[in-house]
Amino acid sequence: MAEPWKMPPIVKVYEALGALGDGRVTLIDETHATVVSSEGDKTYEVESSPDLQEVSSNDNASYWQGYLGYPGVAVLLARGLYHPRPKTVEALSAIPWKELNRRFRNDYAKTVAEVTRLVRERGHDPESVKAETASAMEALRKLAPVRGKRKRPPTERRPRGRTP
Repeated sequence: MAEPWKMPPIVKVYEALGALGDGRVTLIDETHATVVSSEGDKTYEVESSPDLQEVSSNDNASYWQGYLGYPGVAVLLARGLYHPRPKTVEALSAIPWKELNRRFRNDYAKTVAEVTRLVRERGHDPESVKAETASAMEALRKLAPVRGKRKRPPTERRPRGRTP
């Protein structure tokens, strides 16, 4: 039997909703999708079974940490696992996720606190966003997806340039 995914930290659900808001999720066909990183330097590949029960994603968290990373969560949401309110998706768009995670050294509680501040500053209701994110996490828990095949994460794309 396939191994179940560990549940991600809640910040990854926030990040997945942000990826939807940024239009970084592309559903290619019934089982394949791509998600562009928040900095635009990587493209993750996500495969899911038609029933969404089996998921594979080549992001770092999925590969190294054993929990379903934000690209996999974003694709499940895009495929209808949970239908977040448009206001929530809008509130979490244009967040510099990678930069925040770096700044706070992957202290996800600090990242969520900063995102909450940004959401409030932009005129959205942070409590509504928090509740919506919790509901999306609960839908993920209920689904309890299992691991698909493991694929190594992509490397950063570096700008092409001439060498002297």
